[in-house]
Amino acid sequence: MQTCLICDDHAMMREALIGTIELGWPAARIAYAADYPAAWEQIAMRPDLCITDLAMPGAAPADGIARMRAIAGDTSILVITGSEDDALLVELFTLGIKGFIPKTSKLSVLTAAVQIVLAGETYVPPRLLELAGKVHATPSVSRNSTTLPRLTDRQIAVLRLIGEGQANKEIARALAISPATVKTHTATIIAVLGAVNRTDAAMKARDSGLI
Repeated sequence: MQTCLICDDHAMMREALIGTIELGWPAARIAYAADYPAAWEQIAMRPDLCITDLAMPGAAPADGIARMRAIAGDTSILVITGSEDDALLVELFTLGIKGFIPKTSKLSVLTAAVQIVLAGETYVPPRLLELAGKVHATPSVSRNSTTLPRLTDRQIAVLRLIGEGQANKEIARALAISPATVKTHTATIIAVLGAVNRTDAAMKARDSGLI
């Protein structure tokens, strides 16, 4: 990542986000905005990544993000949100954002989410996987069940390789992603399947026809 835009109207949150990006990507140039009009102006510069609050002065959340997405070109947009409005979150996915980070998340989760987004994937925390599936994922079909959990295509690929006994580094090489991204996908898979570990996740997936 060479350039990153941080958008949040709370100075403390902006500084925390900036610090996280500086730590993980020390060479990245960072710009910031504290409201939607400034965010629209900055995102027109087409940074590699934009991490933005959902509720900021200058526009309603959906309108503000929609305009950012229209201006952003190929910029990936990752939304930081405390919202639990399911209809709004689904609407934002239809606009083409690359994921959500709940404001209650640890900074380590943010770092993992940024890695996933920069790898071209969509990051969705476990609580929102069902919502994301309505837009991004095709449900896996099982001969035994019609109510299987929804996983993204990449997560299914990781799960298959886990089922083959491959380690994280081997999975990373096979899928051309980083080991950290594999770890994040694995954690999400385990949470979604209600498994206790990766082996249990693979067994549950086989039993249900996911892989």
